[in-house]
Amino acid sequence: MSENVVHLHKNTEPAPVTTLTVVPDPAPAAPIPLWVRSGRAVKTVVTHETTKTTARAVARHTLYVAGGARIAAKRTWDGRTASRYERMFRAAEATGNYEVAAEWEERGQRFRAERHRRRMDLLHSPVDAAKGVLVGTGMGIGALVALGVVLAIANKDVTDVISPVMAVIEFIRLIITIVQIVWGPALTIGPFLALLALWAVGSKQQAAPAWALPDNIRNGEGEPITPSIVVKALRDLGVPALRNAIKEMGDAGASMLGPIRIAGCGVEVDVTLPSGVATNEVQGKRRKLAENLTRHEHEVFITIPEAARTVRLWIADSGALDEPIGPSPLVTDTTVTANYKTGKAPWGQDLRGDSAELSLYQRHLLITGRSNQGKTAALRSLVLWLALDRSVQFWIADLKGVGDWSMFNGIADVLIEGPSDGHVIQATEMVEDAEREMNRRIEERLANPHVKFPALIVIVDEAQKAFMCPAVDDAKRPYGGSKATSRYFMATRSIHNQGRAVDVLLWQGTQDPTDQNLPKMVREGAHTRASLVLGSESQAKMALGDKAVEDGAAPHLLRQGLDKGTLVVASDGIDMPKGQSSITVRTHFIDDEPAVEIADRARALRDGVTTLHAIDRGEEHDPLTDIDAVAGDGKRAFTQDIIKRLSALNEDAYGAWSFGDLSRVLESYGIEPYKSHGRMVVRRDDITRALAERDTDGSASAS
Repeated sequence: MSENVVHLHKNTEPAPVTTLTVVPDPAPAAPIPLWVRSGRAVKTVVTHETTKTTARAVARHTLYVAGGARIAAKRTWDGRTASRYERMFRAAEATGNYEVAAEWEERGQRFRAERHRRRMDLLHSPVDAAKGVLVGTGMGIGALVALGVVLAIANKDVTDVISPVMAVIEFIRLIITIVQIVWGPALTIGPFLALLALWAVGSKQQAAPAWALPDNIRNGEGEPITPSIVVKALRDLGVPALRNAIKEMGDAGASMLGPIRIAGCGVEVDVTLPSGVATNEVQGKRRKLAENLTRHEHEVFITIPEAARTVRLWIADSGALDEPIGPSPLVTDTTVTANYKTGKAPWGQDLRGDSAELSLYQRHLLITGRSNQGKTAALRSLVLWLALDRSVQFWIADLKGVGDWSMFNGIADVLIEGPSDGHVIQATEMVEDAEREMNRRIEERLANPHVKFPALIVIVDEAQKAFMCPAVDDAKRPYGGSKATSRYFMATRSIHNQGRAVDVLLWQGTQDPTDQNLPKMVREGAHTRASLVLGSESQAKMALGDKAVEDGAAPHLLRQGLDKGTLVVASDGIDMPKGQSSITVRTHFIDDEPAVEIADRARALRDGVTTLHAIDRGEEHDPLTDIDAVAGDGKRAFTQDIIKRLSALNEDAYGAWSFGDLSRVLESYGIEPYKSHGRMVVRRDDITRALAERDTDGSASAS
């Protein structure tokens, strides 16, 4: 089609020339050949995921039969020859265990001797068998004829003589008939049954190439832990001595492994390392070992058991550690009680799925870890349980001050909440008061060795603030720091040294331990040391001690944010496998609302505890008003408790008070202490009445 130019005219004025180009219609596309369309369709079908999955399934189940035949042949060969004994002998020799090697050699010799005897017996067995058949047949016929004679005499029929013989012949013919009927189908079905048996063996052992296995197994997800997988993971660990020893072992390293045991949400196996391989060489390659086992690093734990030259591997089921554990028994069972001396706090579960319970009796405690990983919740759950023992007293300083410990109002005798230096100063003075109470108890114990004291638990959460506090007192003594003049440090050190003997215990929670915010002498004084996730191995050693980390404790390998509430615990107050120096515990999380409910139950057990929320120093106080403030809400108050609370309220004014000082003040207002169940008490109403009468008299005098 050619290009056309059209000239348009309006009146007499020339119009602009417009060029119109007409594009010719495109030629119709050539049809796609049939063979091309067929090829594309075939390619789509062949490369489709369903086709690939089907092909892998067919190949897998076919190869299971071949693999099962190979495994059955190997088992048969092992059963008929001494190869098994040779493998075990070489394996024991390679590991340097010559006593076991000699035992396997002796077993092999016995097997060969027994096999030779059986073969020699086979040479004589045909003759012996023929003789036995002839003798047995003759005796059998004779017995049948004798039976027939007896029947003939009894029935008076001579034909009964051969009746037993004919019955036996008929029975034999029946058996032959049955065999003839069954033989044909058996020959037809037998091979299929044999193939099915071989398939079952191959399927159980996953005897197929990796490309043919299901996706979850091919990708390593959920792959079951077998001896061969463990040995292969150790062989490929990159330790030359270990790799060479496994190659030299006749059983390819299987003798190194103990039984693989189900242990909670994973499995556990002890590995006896060959001579020349140190346990720390395996511990140092935890990540590579985990990857060789198709696991993440946090799903494999390596510890050192009691046996020499042995490592214990705990391997989690894939993804199992990301599943939450159940609620605390304190939440689900309202009848739970506590006993400071004999009981154990339900803290969580260990990796084996067993309940992890901690004894708190006469044990100082330290919990550390990074911020927002569950430190306060873990510490608070222990205190909530112990609060259910009404005899235990609590002094608490929460230096975070966001209400995590507010539910202990009415349970704790002292509750300081706040993050400022002023709150740190009050917490320091609280710990110093605990030190004085400890010294008072020691003096009383010297005077009376049989005297018993209620447990006093002094809790400082976010204790790193106390060690890092820059404030100094009027005598220029620093509240923080770790010098001989540092008030908080010296008080904690003193309680760690002697407090356990008189049940004055210090529990601290800290963040990111360093030598500055957690001095060595303080952290080494704790009997129970627990750590959440940390940033480095050096911090792990500060938190738990060198031995626990060298034996496999690894809080620095926990996952930030994902392993909240997971603690590595080093303590003699918790059950752990023999030979281990630490254990990993997944703690129960108790949220604020259920924590308040548990605290309410604990408060109901106590007789009107008055909680002091500040330790006020340097101001004048009226003794009777202060006695009224600390006497509590119950009908009676123990005089000894009043003295201790007054000392906590104002150590300068009341720190040196004795029972005589309290009695003089009370008697001046007409209040007489008396004994109740062997202890001196004061009526609450008497104090209220005396205070009211004094105020009335003062008002009258003023008027």
